[in-house]
Amino acid sequence: MIKCHLSKLMGEKKLKSSEVARLTGLHRNTITLLYKETATRVDLETIDKLCTFFNCKVQDLFEYVPSEN
Repeated sequence: MIKCHLSKLMGEKKLKSSEVARLTGLHRNTITLLYKETATRVDLETIDKLCTFFNCKVQDLFEYVPSEN
């Protein structure tokens, strides 16, 4: 399973989805899906914009968590 830490990054900076969308140029719906961890796919351009905006690495934004099967 892939976990997205966008909500944590946004919380640390006290940002709303609409603010992140406006400042990154990404669609608000994209931010919301990542925030709620309901996105099923993410464009590399989106990851690039978020990592640039938050000044973080991909591994700070996403984490692989092995399934317990």
